[in-house]
Amino acid sequence: MSGLVERIKDILVPVVAVVAFFVLWDRSIDWFSVPRHLLPRPGDVLTALWNGYVGGRYWIHFFTTLKQMWYGYLIGCSVALILAAMVAEFRMVERVVQPFVVAFQSMPKVALAPLLIVWFGFGMTSKVVLVALICFFPVFINAVTGFKSASADHLRLYRAFNASRLSIFWNVKLPSAAETIFAGLQIAVVLALIGSVVGEFITARHGLGFLIQASTLSFDVATMFAAIISLSVIGVVSTTVIRLIQARVVHWAERNAAAGTATAAAP
Repeated sequence: MSGLVERIKDILVPVVAVVAFFVLWDRSIDWFSVPRHLLPRPGDVLTALWNGYVGGRYWIHFFTTLKQMWYGYLIGCSVALILAAMVAEFRMVERVVQPFVVAFQSMPKVALAPLLIVWFGFGMTSKVVLVALICFFPVFINAVTGFKSASADHLRLYRAFNASRLSIFWNVKLPSAAETIFAGLQIAVVLALIGSVVGEFITARHGLGFLIQASTLSFDVATMFAAIISLSVIGVVSTTVIRLIQARVVHWAERNAAAGTATAAAP
């Protein structure tokens, strides 16, 4: 019975909080006499969302941003994981790669956006490359840290039985790094959305970032809020997807946590 009550609370409390937020937002406009060209009412934003998506005008912008984000995310994270594995396995690769990683890590990636546009043009490719660069570093650093934190006892045990380098990596280093890798993947998915929008701010013909920038010219604040809410939906759903994948892949972490809780509760 208590479990059911907790589930109801988990659903009800966020819903009440969101409703209270929108009511407070709407009332604050009257209380402080805020002009509509500065802050629209929630009803105006919902109308913009309805007209934009039901009318079909927003979908091209939504999917453009979504594709740029996920293409860049998958490319950047894949390259990061492969390079991190090579750095963790081969000392020579680490010596060669480390100076470049340090140099690029300290460089603001957004500053590269104009150069990427010169190299790759005004289309989707430049935004995908920018997103990939932004996603690369958190995943790379977390993956290298995870690979190098593998249990020394497990490594000695596998080597004592003459296990191959691939077997040691697959059965010891990769599982030990899984949690830190997914931590980097969760950080990168948020940065991917930021990178996509920044690229659209600089130059684009479609995308939610382009929609926000175009709306500033006409002071259409309701459309700007609608685009921002759309970005929030993409971010929340994308982060949830990564967490669900983590729960399926890193299934032993949840079991270990449950076992630790049971041990601590035991008399």
